[in-house]
Amino acid sequence: MVRKRYVIPIAVGAAAGVAVAVGVMQADAAVSTSSSRSVAASSSPSPSATSAPVKGVENCAAGGEITAGKYWLNNNQWGKDTGTGTQCVTRSSLDGDTLAWSTTWDWTGQQNSVKSYASAVLGWHWGWKAGNTGLPVRLSDREPVNADWDFTVKQDTPNTMNVAYDLWLHDVAEPDWQDQPTDEIMVWLYHSGGAGPVGTRQATVTIGGTSWDLYRGNIGWNVYSFVRTDNAEGSDLDLRDFTDDLTARAWLPATKYLSSVQAGTEIFTGSGTLDTDSYSVRIG
Repeated sequence: MVRKRYVIPIAVGAAAGVAVAVGVMQADAAVSTSSSRSVAASSSPSPSATSAPVKGVENCAAGGEITAGKYWLNNNQWGKDTGTGTQCVTRSSLDGDTLAWSTTWDWTGQQNSVKSYASAVLGWHWGWKAGNTGLPVRLSDREPVNADWDFTVKQDTPNTMNVAYDLWLHDVAEPDWQDQPTDEIMVWLYHSGGAGPVGTRQATVTIGGTSWDLYRGNIGWNVYSFVRTDNAEGSDLDLRDFTDDLTARAWLPATKYLSSVQAGTEIFTGSGTLDTDSYSVRIG
């Protein structure tokens, strides 16, 4: 599996000290879930969603994966070569379509380079790992993409980081591992330490009753970033509202397909924990 993400240098000049995303390609080898270990007292549960909550699996391998019903956790340490550190992801519980999970990290090294994007993945990620995701959906079909995320950030040391949704889009209905995305949309709910998105600010918009700065850039595909003007540790959003905004600007054709919804944290440096108490995505 190939994972392509960002390296993020610190901007110079008037914006000195602000990390601005600039794209380069990175490749990670997939790591089998065999490196996962149970952290519950009982034997390892099935990863499938059942009538009883599923609990207690941790993976600390770079690129490690944990299945969780229609989601899977990706311990995506794509930029680890720019620093030194460790990161783990834990599936705390799965009750129906509601996932609780966490990631803990400790990274040093280049302060201007992302080390990881540990995330909960729904849908495509250079291929498919789970079924019944409801994706992809064509934007013109106007299907709601309701995402509810309740999380807490604990910084053990000062961090440069964000907590964000990452949406991927294609111009084909059934993308596979070899199909590159045409567009990426990030929705930043929280950021610290000077982290900032790729491109330049285009506007300030109101979506879901909240103010967002909208950035636009290109790293081989189009990248649009909605950055909350004040931090939050949770959201209840219809993510279609963000694609609708871009379609109304004639930046994003409604013929595109939303193929993936991811939710996680990009870490540059620092140590801490992102604890997700409750996360769910409902398509349609």
